[in-house]
Amino acid sequence: MNEITSGLLNVVSDWNGSFKGAYNIREDGGCAGRQSSENIKIEPKQDNPGIVIRISGKAQKETVYIPACVTHAGVNDLVYNDFIVEDGADVIIVAGCGVHSDGEEEARHNGIHRFFIGKNARVLYKEKHIGTGKGKGARRIDPVTDIHMDEASYMEMDTMQISGVTSTNRLTTASLGAGAKLVIRERLLTDGDETAKSDFTVSLDGEDSGVDLVSRSVAKGNSYQEYHSVIKGNCRCTGHSECDAILADNGRVNAAPELYAGNIDASLIHEAAIGKIAGEQIIKLRTLGLTEEEAEQKIIDGFLK
Repeated sequence: MNEITSGLLNVVSDWNGSFKGAYNIREDGGCAGRQSSENIKIEPKQDNPGIVIRISGKAQKETVYIPACVTHAGVNDLVYNDFIVEDGADVIIVAGCGVHSDGEEEARHNGIHRFFIGKNARVLYKEKHIGTGKGKGARRIDPVTDIHMDEASYMEMDTMQISGVTSTNRLTTASLGAGAKLVIRERLLTDGDETAKSDFTVSLDGEDSGVDLVSRSVAKGNSYQEYHSVIKGNCRCTGHSECDAILADNGRVNAAPELYAGNIDASLIHEAAIGKIAGEQIIKLRTLGLTEEEAEQKIIDGFLK
């Protein structure tokens, strides 16, 4: 792999020169390294570019790394990854993405991930996105995530966009079986003329299933963000959607949480809050010796932590 890839991996997937256990490193549309483990098998897809990750029920607290990097302008990377998680597995999936461009052409990564999570399985999915480089070409990351959760399974998604992504269109869909629980934590930062769109649709199809969806974002410069969530309660279930956004400079945010109750025992809640940083917070930090810019950054860092 090249030096740019190594630097991006360090940011998005805590790379320190090697990964322990199973991993697949994608660089500019190709494989830069792959390794399976005893309980996690990675193999190439036969019908599309991408991989199939098969996680045995014997995998307990094991980690698999599947980062992807685009290192120069003119690359339009499209990949399809399927995760087959057997009953009773307990796994951590680290799937960061970095896009770098010093040129005039667009650089883009579009990862389409499908999850099939078995009964009583537990998945922690961690994903960081970053854009780097000084080129005028757009740096785009457009993830698509499709989740199917079986009975009593649990999945937590921890996703973060750090900085530098010119535009992102994030589409997530999920269907939950009986007793399944889905927790989503999204954190986004946009600046300059960047745009970010997040669209979530969660269908609660099994009795006593539940989702807790929280998005926190900061829109700086002239950036624009859209947040749209739909929670469908088709049975006795619980659903919660929350969108909190901070505006700075000329940033703009459009938040539209939506609920559908198709059963009398569906318990659904949504919240949305958008506003600027409170002046008293800035003043308090300035009394501790910070400049106004340092105080604002401190508040933003804490909000997105």
